[in-house]
Amino acid sequence: MRHLMSPLDLTVGELEELLDLAQDIEADPGKYAHACDGKKLATLFYEPSTRTRLSHEAAMLNLGGSVLGFSSADSSSASKGESVSDTIRTVSCYADICAMRHPKEGAPMVACQHSSIPVINAGDGGHQHPTQTLTDLLTIRSLKGRLNHLTIGLCGDLKFGRTVHSLINALVRYEGIRFILISPEELRLPEYIRHDVLDRNSVEYEEVVRLEDAMPNLDILYMTRVQKERFFNEEDYVRMKDFYILDKAKMKLAPEDMYVLHPLPRVNEISVEVDSDPRAAYFRQVQYGVYVRMALILTLLDIHID
Repeated sequence: MRHLMSPLDLTVGELEELLDLAQDIEADPGKYAHACDGKKLATLFYEPSTRTRLSHEAAMLNLGGSVLGFSSADSSSASKGESVSDTIRTVSCYADICAMRHPKEGAPMVACQHSSIPVINAGDGGHQHPTQTLTDLLTIRSLKGRLNHLTIGLCGDLKFGRTVHSLINALVRYEGIRFILISPEELRLPEYIRHDVLDRNSVEYEEVVRLEDAMPNLDILYMTRVQKERFFNEEDYVRMKDFYILDKAKMKLAPEDMYVLHPLPRVNEISVEVDSDPRAAYFRQVQYGVYVRMALILTLLDIHID
């Protein structure tokens, strides 16, 4: 039995197999329509979510399975003080696989240590978001045709953004990856990621404050929102939330084959006028998220379709 706590739980070879499977699902979804008949996915979401929860549920339903679970801690026995370990022991009696989102870093890891079914980390605090990373990798590979020799611009909240942290960890394993880290001083990438991940793997990167300075050099621009829920006071959030706004004027500075990704939800960091630009790929990214989660469920349940 395997769990997914981090993108690094998959070797590069296993990751390529997973992305190949996701692309086969995209090409012929009908072939997989009954792959999980009789199987149940539990979605244990202690934090609000739209895309991550619904895409896991859509993935299981597309595979012929069924879903159960809760969408907030208040609607579960966590509100009565039940521990994560007791919850997962209970849910293991009901379901065949579980996706968990929790505001506390490491909570899904605690769950997998007490679970008798595969556990998917669907986001834990500011730590990891591996299924979003799988979605990002599939999107980049589908749009650019490769996952190596790319310049990736990461813009916005690089301090608390778990999607950014997971994506960096995954991409440093590929040859020729270069990062441009675009953030205000207060939201810079944490020092431990710069030193323990980027420096240790000899990955080229530069840190800039102005988005305009980075735009002409990018293959991918990965925008993030400033997350109100990660700030300790309202004043700091209000000061930071509008620091970057991607609009048509800034898009004119970018190469014709650069794509814009965003894990969503967006607030106002991408103007709606950008949505009509063919390089705006964030809603295509949402669709890729369903395919990659279908592939992940099949992989963790060890279900194979010829």
